Amino acid sequence: MTVPRSKNSSEAEAQTWILTDGAVGMEAQGLAIAEAVGLPFSLKRVRVTGALSLLPAPLQLLVPPARLLGAVNSDGHLAAPWPRLIISIGRRSVPIALAVKSVSDAFALHIQNPKVPVKLFDLVAAPVHDNLTGDNVIITFGAVHGVTPERLAGAAKEFAARIDPLPHPRIAVLLGGDSQAFRFPPQAAGTLGAMLARLARETGGSLLVTPSRRTDEISLAALAHAIAKVPHFLWDGTGDNPYHAFLAHADAIVVTEDSVNMVTEAAGTGKPVYVQSLPGRSTRLARFHALMRERGATRPFEGKLESWNYEPVNDTELVASAIRRALDRDTA
Repeated sequence: MTVPRSKNSSEAEAQTWILTDGAVGMEAQGLAIAEAVGLPFSLKRVRVTGALSLLPAPLQLLVPPARLLGAVNSDGHLAAPWPRLIISIGRRSVPIALAVKSVSDAFALHIQNPKVPVKLFDLVAAPVHDNLTGDNVIITFGAVHGVTPERLAGAAKEFAARIDPLPHPRIAVLLGGDSQAFRFPPQAAGTLGAMLARLARETGGSLLVTPSRRTDEISLAALAHAIAKVPHFLWDGTGDNPYHAFLAHADAIVVTEDSVNMVTEAAGTGKPVYVQSLPGRSTRLARFHALMRERGATRPFEGKLESWNYEPVNDTELVASAIRRALDRDTA
């Protein structure tokens, strides 16, 4: 793999812009890389508006960069001083990131398959199940993420008073929701809740449950009803999200199959991870789950607990170190 050195070395411009379309899972990946690189960073949610928004993203690449940027709605300015590093994720951010790169000469990383020639970016970080290759492509195992021992330790202390009284084994439950490929209807949620409640009763343990933004309220209510009589902590969406605390305190983790991010983050702990199937199908995600099982990180959830070991899954530093080398910031 060949990664070009950045020509932009001004200290005044030594910052990172993370460009996303606002999807939380995508933002988390961009933030994880930015934090690992170590430059000051800002998150900008961007989208093309007006007549240019009618063009597919690949055709937006043909629009002069200044004109395209003039049609972008962003919650942060897209003007000088330009960044030294651009991190984009999501296909709709691709033309915008490349426009910024064109006018600024910033180093540009895209996370996941950009669906345009990878040579347009300085670096692309794509999960192995995307089947993407190229001289400037880093292959990651699942999603990059920010689940580190330090972050887990801090979160564990923050929620210790609420979680410590709950009995072991503690089973963290990470819930997704409806997507293009999968559904999480109330019936499926109720069935999962019944399995979890039975497991908690049989083991004398407790449940740590957190929904995502995609979790339907009725589905969450069905699961909550099913686990009401066993020890549990179900986050209701108010206050700070205990997501990382749940990962830290858990003895095992159950994740719905719709989210590559949540499964990979769970596997970043090195703890047993069980994947709960949902109605629906995705060839791409099927490849991902097969690879995670082959690596020994996950097993299907069948209502029982087992114990096994594997190397935690986290390729964030692999990507960040390549960027630091390109920016002449490698401290190794």
